[in-house]
Amino acid sequence: MAPTPDAPDAPDARDARATAVEAAVEKALAALDLDTKARLLAGQDSWTLPPLPGVGLASLVMSDGPIGVRGGRWTADDPSIALPSPTALGATWDPALARRTGRLLAQEARRKGVHVLLAPTVNLHRSPLGGRHFEAYSEDPYLTGEIGTGYVAGVQDGGVGTTVKHFVANDAETDRFTVDNVVADRALRELYLAPFEAIVANARPWGVMSAYNAVNGTTMTEHGHLQNDVLRGEWGFDGFVVSDWTAARSTVGDILGGTDVAMPGPRTVYGEALAAAVRAGEVDEAKVDGAVRNVLRLAARVGALEGVPAEVPEAELPEPVDGAALAREVARRSFVLLRNELRGGRPVLPLAPTATVALSGAAARDPREQGGGSARVFPAHVVSALEGLTAALPDGALTYTLGADPAEALTTADKGFDLEAVCRDADGKVLGSIPLHQGEVFWIGADFPDGVAYEELHSVDITGTFTPRVSGLHHFGTRGVGDYALTVGGRELFSGTEELVMGSDPFESVFGTPVERGAVDLEAGVPVAVTLNHPVFRMPGAPIEALIFSLVHGEPERDEDELIAEAVAAARASDAAVVVVATTSAVESEGYDREHLRLPGRQDDLVRAVAAANPNTVVVVNAGSPVEMPWREDVAAVLLTWFPGQEGGAALADVLLGAEEPAGRLPTTWPVALADAPVSDTRPVDGQLPYTEGVFIGYRAWDRAGRTPAYPFGHGLGYTTWSYDSLTVDGARATVRITNTGDRPGRETVQLYLAPVGDDASPVERPARRLAAFANAAAEPGETVEVELDLPERAFQVWHDGGWHTVPGGYELLAAHAIDDVRARAGLTR
Repeated sequence: MAPTPDAPDAPDARDARATAVEAAVEKALAALDLDTKARLLAGQDSWTLPPLPGVGLASLVMSDGPIGVRGGRWTADDPSIALPSPTALGATWDPALARRTGRLLAQEARRKGVHVLLAPTVNLHRSPLGGRHFEAYSEDPYLTGEIGTGYVAGVQDGGVGTTVKHFVANDAETDRFTVDNVVADRALRELYLAPFEAIVANARPWGVMSAYNAVNGTTMTEHGHLQNDVLRGEWGFDGFVVSDWTAARSTVGDILGGTDVAMPGPRTVYGEALAAAVRAGEVDEAKVDGAVRNVLRLAARVGALEGVPAEVPEAELPEPVDGAALAREVARRSFVLLRNELRGGRPVLPLAPTATVALSGAAARDPREQGGGSARVFPAHVVSALEGLTAALPDGALTYTLGADPAEALTTADKGFDLEAVCRDADGKVLGSIPLHQGEVFWIGADFPDGVAYEELHSVDITGTFTPRVSGLHHFGTRGVGDYALTVGGRELFSGTEELVMGSDPFESVFGTPVERGAVDLEAGVPVAVTLNHPVFRMPGAPIEALIFSLVHGEPERDEDELIAEAVAAARASDAAVVVVATTSAVESEGYDREHLRLPGRQDDLVRAVAAANPNTVVVVNAGSPVEMPWREDVAAVLLTWFPGQEGGAALADVLLGAEEPAGRLPTTWPVALADAPVSDTRPVDGQLPYTEGVFIGYRAWDRAGRTPAYPFGHGLGYTTWSYDSLTVDGARATVRITNTGDRPGRETVQLYLAPVGDDASPVERPARRLAAFANAAAEPGETVEVELDLPERAFQVWHDGGWHTVPGGYELLAAHAIDDVRARAGLTR
């Protein structure tokens, strides 16, 4: 099932190249002294390792990259393609598409001079409250491993390395730096380690990132059993292991525990401290040599080590990819049609080409195209639902009203702001400046503007103009710690200090929360000057040079009932109503977990009111993870678009108007309410988070609890219908014959689940069923196609008593459109 790197003459060519690589690595290693080796492992700055010209080693550059390649600097100077969120990619259930996205990202990385992407995230959706839920693929380890394999293979097809992360059990954000996740060996093997194992076996990744958290009492960067014995020893991983940023905390513990590189540099637990530990006899120099070998091997693979050709020569790189076109394709392929009721004898979606449409919701105008945190990039443009539908519909067919605003706090200055950051020394001399994509300065290490040295930097002004979209009382504020002076239109709104309050997550402590500092009455279309002055705050003992603060803004507050009434009036006067609801960065982001699954603001009230006014109401859910939808039975259609990337609005128009079919299937179970979720806890008690549910998360837990979710794993409707004509099994291969019984072309995701039957010979309790295989198939109206799927041996196995055991006996194989929609069955015996 999983795509593996193309290798026509793989064994001989790979063996010959491996021999050459190892020879070059040993030659370079022999020329390095202890201090140089230790310095290499410490990193040069936030995103690079130091060059070693004496051995022909170029500086290795790393960059965040799940949805786009930010590059070596966190600025908007060089825009990035912004793909849909990883959960959206998981919803495509298509490893081949994931491979194509990987190739696009490799293309972007090479353009930006990046050697290694800090991706993919293959942690699991253990709880719907996980704040970083949107950055992981699925609740299911097999689906996660297949999509992750495609992604890694695609990136490395393009000659760029990956770091599969976060190894391991980093499934929540609360106290992520200090939490000890207590996970039984069986759950570790069958769930949390499984995606990593599959990717190592099928895609041969060049890197793995170790997590912040501890597992069963040992911090992951120091976890010799999992990093040395399992990852390298059992699985044969031969890449490099890099710490998550600032995760490495023990010189001796980390190097003995299998962490090769401690980032960010240069002030880490490696470097001088590591050389000193060797000289003191605390660390054998052979351990340092082993880590350096892994780094040099990575350099050889990406073409950064002289004397050995890159793993993928220039002439063998994949064909160029149109980034915007692929972003649009992935978006529409990821959209999950949760509900599509009949109105007047036909489904509401797709909308009739002559329909008039009333669009409402703040996110229809200002979408969440991506999640918050380290994975964020700066795209050149973002197509909103309003822009996409305006372009696709005839003139006069679309009306737009705000309806409801989900923002419950001020957000980073964005629409209408034209800003730059101006850097000055203590004498007021300008050291440098840089345009800002939004009102946020987020500089770490090399991110500072050209000509700006951190030690000389005294203050930064976020300055420019603001042209309001609407008239009224606009609210302004700050986010971050330290001193501020805020001026709008020549009027000083604030001069004062936001104190540092340390929490368990130092990044979140520095980010702080948005604080309103004042309000100004402004007129739409009339620009005003805005300046936020911030003397640089230097966090005591910080291991990195960083500056993080924001100018935040909120539009004039309007009567909420009035906003809803405007949307209702527009809906009543139109053939169909489309309401876009969304989460906010205050709800879903890296750094913290969610407290509930409710939509923020009065979005639920907006949906209910519009649905009461127009029976053809379609709700578009712009969220990266499950939300409660108490109105779901009252609307005609529900379309889940995730965080859809830069082309999300164009893709939405494609799907709503029928140019394309929504092809996504849920990669995780959506509950009716949080209280129904069998597993939801993310908050440690006394520093520990016990995974008491064992292997029963996601649909496995729902089956065990006998509960019915709002929408089950694998669910997703399309614009055509399918019959499952037959299911046959021959050894380890299943063949499913399906027919497109509708009147338009379509794509089906065939899902195979394996269920034990009869007397269970398993030594441990097993899930009632588990995903064993899946495949995509396309067909024209009336066309019949056969889908062949291989059943992996692991689907019949459990981890018990220190090893994998195939459980003999009877099984039922279920061919399904979704886990609750079985279309064909076949028995088999092991």
